[in-house]
Amino acid sequence: MLAHTIIEEVLEENKLSLSADFNLYRNHVYRVFNLCLKLDNNSDNIDKYAVAAVFHDLGIWTNRTFDYLQPSVVAANEYLQGINKVDWQEEITLMIEMHHKISSYNGPFKKTVETFRQADWIDVTQGLMHFNLNRAAVSEIRAVFPNLGFHAFLLKQSSLNFLKYPLNPLPMFKK
Repeated sequence: MLAHTIIEEVLEENKLSLSADFNLYRNHVYRVFNLCLKLDNNSDNIDKYAVAAVFHDLGIWTNRTFDYLQPSVVAANEYLQGINKVDWQEEITLMIEMHHKISSYNGPFKKTVETFRQADWIDVTQGLMHFNLNRAAVSEIRAVFPNLGFHAFLLKQSSLNFLKYPLNPLPMFKK
């Protein structure tokens, strides 16, 4: 399993916002990142997957909202500007915005956006959806980066958001 400098740096910068959920989110980020690497063996995409993985849900904590896609995109784009990777902004934005898309993604940057979407779905469904990825590979990643209550956290946040916004309980989902 791969660790990544970008992931470690961004997580450390956001440690106060993540607070008690630091390891819970870290492991989710690394599960998604490593699943991406299993689904796409193009080494040119490794850093892109690292950026998308570490920022994709971060707005939950930094902006204290369950409508977190835009805050996560804004933070990712600020980061990309800071590391002189502005040319990645459109691709990373799509990876974050489309990671909860229910159906397949077929637009610009299809390979990375769809790979990232599949990796997140594999993790969120705890491997029930696996997109033809070997189940042993999913289990191996989950063993190295255990859940630590991530799915219980999602269930709690979804329930709280439903009580606040019953007509739009899951604002991050796209058709």
